[in-house]
Amino acid sequence: MTKTKTFIFAAASALALAACGGAGGDGASRDSVRAVGSSTVFPFAKAVAEGLARENSGIKSPIIESTGTGGGMKLFCEGLGAATPDMANASRRMKASEFADCQANGVTDIIELKVGLDGIAFASAKGGIMMSLTPKQVYEAIAASPYGGEQTNKNWSDVDPSLPNEPILVYGPPSTSGTRDALKELVLEVGCTTNADMKALKESDEDRYDQVCTEVRSDGAYVDQGEQDNLIVQKIESNPKAVGVFGYSYLEENADKVQGLPMNGVEPTYENISSFAYPGARPLYVYVKKAHIDAIPGLKEYLLQWTKMWGVDGPLTKIGLIASPADVMEKNLKAATEFTTIDGSELK
Repeated sequence: MTKTKTFIFAAASALALAACGGAGGDGASRDSVRAVGSSTVFPFAKAVAEGLARENSGIKSPIIESTGTGGGMKLFCEGLGAATPDMANASRRMKASEFADCQANGVTDIIELKVGLDGIAFASAKGGIMMSLTPKQVYEAIAASPYGGEQTNKNWSDVDPSLPNEPILVYGPPSTSGTRDALKELVLEVGCTTNADMKALKESDEDRYDQVCTEVRSDGAYVDQGEQDNLIVQKIESNPKAVGVFGYSYLEENADKVQGLPMNGVEPTYENISSFAYPGARPLYVYVKKAHIDAIPGLKEYLLQWTKMWGVDGPLTKIGLIASPADVMEKNLKAATEFTTIDGSELK
């Protein structure tokens, strides 16, 4: 799309926003905020929405939809105006390709908030299978083609004799999930690149490297459980030999039902994730269309509500969010109140 066309599109979308007094589906007026995206961020976004409604009787509670990070980004970047969401929740940072899609569709000014931290937790049922894993072991257990070879591991003990002689069964996030992206980057790739040949492959053939190092097996040992992390909790709770992969907040929320599995000997706890000692630690994000700030009732107040609740002793930490370091919170407070935007140069 040319710069002229982009400008015309953005201007037309802005007029549409002003005309309808908000952004709502099917061209209808909308008097509440709409956010889409990550299932991991969902419970936090929902809690902030409830807090906003509770503290402001004249503001309707925002509508929060759990679509997965990838699905949410796609909806967010479709354009400005009545039929598009105001915000996208994400359990990984926006990709450069998504930013480019947004720009092409007139979503040129994007506010990025790093709302806190989470961890990719590996867990099993209380009293179920217990093992201390490493990224290398996880990679060799669930990769479709470990180091480019045939996947022959049936039991955990096939991966490493020190692990239980039990079938590999892992319930995890789908390809559209930010949790899956984090699993790839923080665990699978780390395990894959313990092999020197894989490091060399990344330099010579990045597409092949991505396939070998991040593609998970499809023979039933890894089960894509959809965008609802609570379903993974239910699956491992009913099968003591199964392992689940989901956000730390779900481990915290279901501590009476499931137990965390150590990674590199480090337990998935609040302290270990906040210090990045746990290998699966990751930041969580919220993206906002600046063009919608003045058009959508309650959007400014909703962003401010996040800043009131994401602190170390705030309400969100009580349901599993891990607070960002003080300097990160200060930077994001500025973004949430001054509506500063990103230029995309740091995105990958």
